[in-house]
Amino acid sequence: MSTDTGGVLVDNHPEASRGYKEVQEFGWRRAVVTVAVIAATMLEIIDTTIVNVALPKIQGNFGVSVDQGAWVVTGYIIANVIIIPITPWLQARFGRRAYYLASIGIFTFASVMCGFAGSFGALVFWRLVQGMGGGGLISTSQAILRETYPAQEQGKAQGIFSLGVIVGPALGPLLGGIITDNLSWRWAFFINIPVGLLAAAAVYFVLRNPAAPQKDKRLDWIGLALLAMGLGAMQYVLDQGQQYDWFADSNIRLFAAASAAGLIGFVIWTLRSRIPIVDLHVLRYRQVAAGSLLGAALGVSLYGSVLIIPQYVQNSLNFTATLSGETILVRALAIALLTPAAAIVAMRGRLDPRWQVFAGFLMLGVSNWMLATVTTSETSFWTLGPALIISGLGLSQIFVPLSIAVLGAVPPKDVPAASAFFNLARQVGGSIATAVLVTVLLRSVTQHQAALGSDVTLHAQAVHQYLQAHGGEHSVSALQNLTNLVTQQAYILSYADTARLTALITLVLAPLVILMRKPRPAGTVTAKTVTAK
Repeated sequence: MSTDTGGVLVDNHPEASRGYKEVQEFGWRRAVVTVAVIAATMLEIIDTTIVNVALPKIQGNFGVSVDQGAWVVTGYIIANVIIIPITPWLQARFGRRAYYLASIGIFTFASVMCGFAGSFGALVFWRLVQGMGGGGLISTSQAILRETYPAQEQGKAQGIFSLGVIVGPALGPLLGGIITDNLSWRWAFFINIPVGLLAAAAVYFVLRNPAAPQKDKRLDWIGLALLAMGLGAMQYVLDQGQQYDWFADSNIRLFAAASAAGLIGFVIWTLRSRIPIVDLHVLRYRQVAAGSLLGAALGVSLYGSVLIIPQYVQNSLNFTATLSGETILVRALAIALLTPAAAIVAMRGRLDPRWQVFAGFLMLGVSNWMLATVTTSETSFWTLGPALIISGLGLSQIFVPLSIAVLGAVPPKDVPAASAFFNLARQVGGSIATAVLVTVLLRSVTQHQAALGSDVTLHAQAVHQYLQAHGGEHSVSALQNLTNLVTQQAYILSYADTARLTALITLVLAPLVILMRKPRPAGTVTAKTVTAK
């Protein structure tokens, strides 16, 4: 029990004697905490994708290739993946308020340094630092909102949180496009400064700690090292494998072995550790295990498509950076309009959330398959509209019901660990998707160029007519233009391949909802939940 005194709950929680206190808020305090948390969440999520639209300009500015430029995105996600698992420990060791405030500060400072980066290497380094600051924001934000709102309003809390997590990646490209076309890609980082300062001020003055810092809380450094080695080496293999012909290269074989050893060693060590860096025991809850796999699939579709679509429409369809962002905005508007309704339905239990999630993944798969059918360079803005709207419909039906199902299945003491693992799965899915889709894109370009080139001969009637209309078969400019057309079409077909792969992953994993139990209505607590170990 807790007593409301002027908007602040006085702690009567049964675990208060063990250092835990309820931090539910009401009135203006709840409003300030909510705005601050959503601002910090949007700050982190939007910056994950805001540079995607600016990537072509960044690559041109620093003279790097597409696969090298992807490190601006993957470096950030790698840092997220390493920090997210230790977020519960950092919260407990330093106090949630202090850790959250430090995360916002690190993120904002690194944003400034990214904007001033004088080389591509410096930009990637500061993106790693920025990812370390941002990694703690997502899991911590979700835990803060869950404890700020009472049990019967968890659907509302998840709905508010989802607006940042899902709308953010869609709004990022639009902001990136406007900034890139009218200012410079560097302002994609400078824009974080005022938002970061306001969020930090609100957190400093209003947010309360649910528990006192545990100064003697130890960290499993061996587990952290194994996890970092496993995920870091895996990301290197995925990013560089295509460039070095995969396992034909000794370095790729070495890093692949290091990744396998790190991840296997991490699992074995963590299951025996008394202070695990990631509490794998939360996987005993079937909801968490199946939900995390679905979260990874969500990361594939969410982050993968936001990386690929801007590259596609700018490089192959000649969209401006702003128009590219507006294309993604179509999906964002569908998400923003329908997510609140999905949250209400999930919260009130009028529809089994599992079927909401299943329908959402089906729509994601269909939308990506529709994008794969767009294979002409004459495609207009609204040709992509129906697929993106369906994608927005799908995403609006996934995050809130899935979050409620996963986090509602565990007792309060396990919520931070379950939240960290769930968000880790989504980020890992996005990280793998970024690397794999870029690899598929580059490999497909080579294959499609070879296939198309074999048909483009002087004996082909269409080729003969084209050359005659543009100066004859001895015209250097005509031959160069023909080569450019072949390359352009090869890229378009390759982008279609990435969309098709994303659709298959989404559709194959959708049936995992069958493994999940029907979650309890929001606000109900069972004896099993309270006493679960």
